[in-house]
Amino acid sequence: MLNVIEGDLFSTPIDVLVHGCNCHCRMGSGVAAIVKREYPNAWLADQYTVPGDKSKLGKYTSWTGPHARLPGRIITIVNAYTQYDFGNHKIQLDYDALILVMQTISQTFKDKSIGMPRIGCGLAGGDPVQVKSHLDLIFGNTPNTVLVVKLPGEQF
Repeated sequence: MLNVIEGDLFSTPIDVLVHGCNCHCRMGSGVAAIVKREYPNAWLADQYTVPGDKSKLGKYTSWTGPHARLPGRIITIVNAYTQYDFGNHKIQLDYDALILVMQTISQTFKDKSIGMPRIGCGLAGGDPVQVKSHLDLIFGNTPNTVLVVKLPGEQF
């Protein structure tokens, strides 16, 4: 089941934090930059892949370890490859990759609480209505507890 809440994704008590990545191993802005700073081993999981490899679309890398902000908790960070390139010159979100990786995540982490930002709707330029529709279809009839954590004023 998908729930949308306002808050700070990185302080939410979840088991799995999913964020969108490009295929070029950058993690230089947005949510990815926070992951890189607070979870350097999750960034390293991305660095072990081939930069610019388009076959990463729809897949993910991950790391599991201590939560940076909630002492005593373990968290899995999922680097979901939802866009090939980066930059704001065009819509970067690949909807097919988003659907594929979210279907995999729903199965892999079905007994875990999952949190994510408005994945693909920020710097990647995706349409929040379309993204939410896809997420509702994927997670609507699953045992997953999924939180989309948005900032105040963001539409989803």
